[in-house]
Amino acid sequence: MRVSATKETCAVSSLCVYRAPEVFDQDEDGYVEVLDAEPPADLHEDVLVAARGCPTRSIHIQ
Repeated sequence: MRVSATKETCAVSSLCVYRAPEVFDQDEDGYVEVLDAEPPADLHEDVLVAARGCPTRSIHIQ
């Protein structure tokens, strides 16, 4: 799994941070930051839930 995010479309909802804090954080303005672009398998489900919950679909998974 490879994770990326688009800050320009981020709605600053923080849902990704709550769902997968090991993978996502927020910058000083509240926009999404990816902490771990290739998270371990035990976090994949959390990342998928975070991506599905993103209101602007700013999280991308390959």
